[in-house]
Amino acid sequence: MNRIDSRFAALRDAGRKALIPFFTAGDPALKATVPVMHALVAAGADVIELGVPFSDPMADGPTIQRSSERALGRGAGMTYVLDAVRTFRAQDVTTPVVLMGYLNPVDIRGADTFARQAAEAGVDGVLLVDLPPEEADDFRVGFDAAGIALVLLASPTTTDARIEALCARAQGYLYYVSFAGVTGAAERLDPVQASTRLRSIRAASRAPVVAGFGIRDAASAAAMAVDADGVVVGSALVAALDGAADANEAAARAQAFLAPLRRALDAP
Repeated sequence: MNRIDSRFAALRDAGRKALIPFFTAGDPALKATVPVMHALVAAGADVIELGVPFSDPMADGPTIQRSSERALGRGAGMTYVLDAVRTFRAQDVTTPVVLMGYLNPVDIRGADTFARQAAEAGVDGVLLVDLPPEEADDFRVGFDAAGIALVLLASPTTTDARIEALCARAQGYLYYVSFAGVTGAAERLDPVQASTRLRSIRAASRAPVVAGFGIRDAASAAAMAVDADGVVVGSALVAALDGAADANEAAARAQAFLAPLRRALDAP
C-alpha cells in the first residue's frame, strides 16, 4: 500500500473527502514550488498533483498553458520537478504526490528509468493525459515495479465498456473529468449531470474516484464532492498564484486559496 492508498483509506475511515490541488511546477517561480507544496498541505491538501511543464499541453486551457510556458521559460524540466519532490520529501514523508502531465517527457527517459527516478524522488503516482490505457501496458510494468500508481482518466464521453475497463485497471484513484473540454472552463460545469455519472463509476471502480475540471471555489468543490471521493482544483489555483512576487507570497496565496475549500468539504 503506497501513500495514495493509505491516504484514501484514512479519509474513508474518517468519512472525509479528498482535496487535491494542482499547480504547475516552476510557476510562479522556481523557488516557489516546494514552499507552495508545504503551504497547500498546511491548508488541508490530501494529495498534491504537481504539473510537469510541457510545450504542448493540449488538454489544458489558457491558464495552465500559460503557466506551463512560464515554467519552461525558467528551465523547469523533469529533472527540476523530481528535485522539487525530493526536497519536499525532506520535510513531508506522508503527503502523496502525483505528477500530472504528458507522455513525451516520460517516454524520453524510458518508462522503467523514469519510474525508478520518480520513486527515488518520492513520487507516488503519475497521470499522463495522452497515454491511452490500451497502450499503457509497457509503462505499467515499470511503474508497478517501482510502486508508482498509473492514474487513469474518464470523461462524460467515455463509453460504458471503456469505463468498465478503466475501473478494473484503476490505481491510486480514477480521475473523472467532469465535462468534455479543457481545464479551467468553469462555466461548463454541471454538478447534477456529473453526479449521475460519478455515482455509477464509483459503484464499479476498485479505486476511489475524484472529480476535476471546472472546480474553482468552495461552493463548486462541495457540490462535486457529494458523489465523488474527492475533488481536484487546478486552474483557479494556478490563476491565484500568477504574479506572486516571491516564494513567500506564493505560499501565502496558496494557503489562502485552499483553506476555504477544505472547510467546505469538511462542513456537516
